Parts: sequence; structure tokens; C-alpha cells
Amino acid sequence: MTLTEDRSATEARPEARTAMIVSQLRTSGVNEHWVLNAMAAVAREDFVPAAMRDAAYIDRAIPLENGRFLAAPLFHGKLLAEAAPTQDDKVLLVGEANGYLATLLRPLAGSLTVVDPAEVAGLAGEGGYSLAVIDGAVEELPAAVSAQLADGGRVVTGVVARGVTRLASGLKASGTVSLLPLIEMGIPALPEFAAPKNWSF
Repeated sequence: MTLTEDRSATEARPEARTAMIVSQLRTSGVNEHWVLNAMAAVAREDFVPAAMRDAAYIDRAIPLENGRFLAAPLFHGKLLAEAAPTQDDKVLLVGEANGYLATLLRPLAGSLTVVDPAEVAGLAGEGGYSLAVIDGAVEELPAAVSAQLADGGRVVTGVVARGVTRLASGLKASGTVSLLPLIEMGIPALPEFAAPKNWSF
């Protein structure tokens, strides 16, 4: 790629970001101005492999070099809108510390702690989180995440059942988190949180 071509591609990405907001988010009901402003301010192309930068704003998940995926913009938009983080929130994110969703959440929350999916089982600390967010779909909500939520705390995640993924949210009450599936959509599944397989004969 020549310098001229590289500059042209770089200049085109803000236009792609605007198109993402107009044609993917707004048309699917994501109209909260603070969500749109947050997603307009963060360059998705900075979070994908160099070879995928021109596809950073497509409406599907993008494979990353570490075997994970960057979820489609609509999932992150819907997730943020449902989570509605504020400066009063102490947020726990299950995802990548330097990932796209962490970058979106950091200025919106009062505080943000990020734990990698592979390290959730060993999660420990003071807990008391008012909001937990999982960047992907789980078959089972990790018990360690539930334990870190304060009573009355909320959780927003993707869930997968029978191969179908949905955005879901829930509240912790009397020590238990109940999740309510909200909308069916494509969400990358996190293999670390697959349900135990039941053997049958």
C-alpha cells in the first residue's frame, strides 16, 4: 500500500464510523446520545488486526489474533444502552483490559475493573460492584462474577442457549442473580463459560 493509499484509508474510517452509527445503531433502536457519542469517539480499527482494519465497522464479529472476537457494533451499542453506566457505578468488566469495550466504558463509569475471561475463576477482592458487564455470550453466569456484585447490583451480558445468543440483563437480589433475555442477536460465545456437558447413554 502506498502512502497516498494509506492516508486515504485512514481518512475514510471516520466516515465508516458515522455510517455505523446511522445505518447499524440508529436503525436498530440505539438512539441514546451518550452511547452514540462514545462509539463515535473510539476508533474500532485500533482494536482489530491490521489486515482487518478496513472491515472494522462491518455489522458482524471480527476475529482477533488471540482467538477471540471483537463483537459487532450493534452488540456493544445495545449492551451499553442496557447497562447505562454512570459516574456512581463501580463496574466490573469481563473482557480485555485494553479492548474496545473497556475503552468505551472507562470514561462512563465511576471506576472500572477488568478481568480476563480466563481469570474469572480466581477473581477475588473487595467486591461490591454495582454493575457487571460481560463482553460476550455465556452459557452460565460465572459464580465468581455474581459473588462480586453488591446486592441490588445489575449485570448485562450475552447468553447462549441451544446455539442461540441473546443480550440479557439481571439484578442481584438476596444473593441470587436472575437473568432476563432481551433480544436475539449475534454475540461471540466465550468458551470459558460453557455449561458442563451432561452425559447420556
